[in-house]
Amino acid sequence: MQPYEIKDGNLVISDDKSRLNQPLIHAFLSGRSYWAKGVPIEIVARSIEHSLCFGMYQAGNQIGFARVITDFATFAWLADVFIVEEHRGAGLGKKLIAAVLAHPRLQGLRRFMLGTRDAHTLYEQYGFGALEFPERFMENRRPNPYNCGTTC
Repeated sequence: MQPYEIKDGNLVISDDKSRLNQPLIHAFLSGRSYWAKGVPIEIVARSIEHSLCFGMYQAGNQIGFARVITDFATFAWLADVFIVEEHRGAGLGKKLIAAVLAHPRLQGLRRFMLGTRDAHTLYEQYGFGALEFPERFMENRRPNPYNCGTTC
């Protein structure tokens, strides 16, 4: 299957996993994100292997990332979205989210979800909002899975 790519000048957004800079993704997630602090590189690699991933590249260098966990039929979860700090403030996050949502394999889903602490206004621009029926949703949360082995 041909990679899905969107090009805009020297900016490219692609779902080609072979282009991903996994050390950069791991460094960001494990050290600079609030949601995956301390995640081992093996977990990042496995999450990439089993997800639809998007790299954002400028002049060939990766500057952003997003990951979608999905069955490609009814449900998707958007995760691990980031733009590296030195490239923020130029609307690149918006371009990345728009490219993710336009992906041909993600059309017609019944539900597309995400979690965020601080980017609500960004995602609201793309139709995301608070849960309509939060009482219907549950979670099995393990607050510190990367530091306690299997006992969390």
